[in-house]
Amino acid sequence: MESALGEDPACDLVFVCASIGHNYQQLVDQVRKLAPGARVVGASCCGTVGREGVSESMKDVALMAVRGDDFAVAHTPDINGRNAYERAVEMAQSLKSQRPGINMVNYLSSGIDIDNQAAIAGFEAVLGPEVTLFGATSSDNMRGAVSFQMVDNQVYEHGAWAVGFCDPSLSVSTQATHGFVAVGEPMIVTRAEGTRVYELDGKPAWTEYTTRLGLEPGLANCGDSIPIGALAEALPESLAAEYGNPHILRVVTRRDEDGTMHYSTGITEGTRLWLTVRDEDRIFADMDRMMTQMNERAGGKKPVAVFHADCLARGRYLFNRVMKEELVGRMQYPLSAGGEVPPWLGMYGFGEFARLGGNNSYHNYTTAIYALYRD
Repeated sequence: MESALGEDPACDLVFVCASIGHNYQQLVDQVRKLAPGARVVGASCCGTVGREGVSESMKDVALMAVRGDDFAVAHTPDINGRNAYERAVEMAQSLKSQRPGINMVNYLSSGIDIDNQAAIAGFEAVLGPEVTLFGATSSDNMRGAVSFQMVDNQVYEHGAWAVGFCDPSLSVSTQATHGFVAVGEPMIVTRAEGTRVYELDGKPAWTEYTTRLGLEPGLANCGDSIPIGALAEALPESLAAEYGNPHILRVVTRRDEDGTMHYSTGITEGTRLWLTVRDEDRIFADMDRMMTQMNERAGGKKPVAVFHADCLARGRYLFNRVMKEELVGRMQYPLSAGGEVPPWLGMYGFGEFARLGGNNSYHNYTTAIYALYRD
């Protein structure tokens, strides 16, 4: 708080990202003690990114503070893969009733057992598809066991929050990229319901998935599968051209004892899923392409603040220290002015929200940048 705000910690809203080693109740209590009039929202993560660079220890904490009242906050203590649409509608209705003119929403939910595309649909049903949704899903240290969300003085294990901004002079530009390549023959979803995948190629889903990865199904957990097990769905040609990749990726964040896999969006039987491999040259080239596109859209303006969501598998689990620092530098430098990085709050989570094809979309295994500009 002192580093971000100086001697006067007074502010109206504080975003907090903190690695899984924290006591989150103590954390939000301390923020509220230093800024007693502020709303507080936050999440667990697998590392943070700020102006100072990348940190991925068990005790990382980063924050973004807002001064002013052009925002509204809504939350739910209970969201999952079966009620995500209804809970998102409720949060959107709350935002709309609090403040008119909301034009962007920073949304964060639990990273485990969520239908993220249904949540997008819920917000759009109330606020309209023209309102940009950006944000992430909370994470642990890649175990897929539990993740946390914070709202004011409460800590939840399966909640969600949304901050709607209504300052008419602010706009947000969002984009995501992953740089992975689909390989081999696809697996076919032969039995599924909502976000649950029961069978792949007629076999128990977890067994077929981990066998394809070269893992022992009975011994493997999500900590083993997440770094190497990104699943790819084919994109329409029009979206593939914008994305720079013919596939969008999905993550498996939990598996049940009976072999059921928890997918990050709703999935239908007959869907084809490819395994993927990372292409380091493509990851860096796609990052450069994305930053060039974002700067071209900005028309020479520099952002007043940047929110950033990165898949935890793109951090220390995917890159060594030098490569990771270089990747972050290549996303921060193009948005800097005079060599100074704008206020920046990044987190390593389970998933990312950013527009694709002009539509609010959910992504996995990406770097997603949300740059806020003032007219």
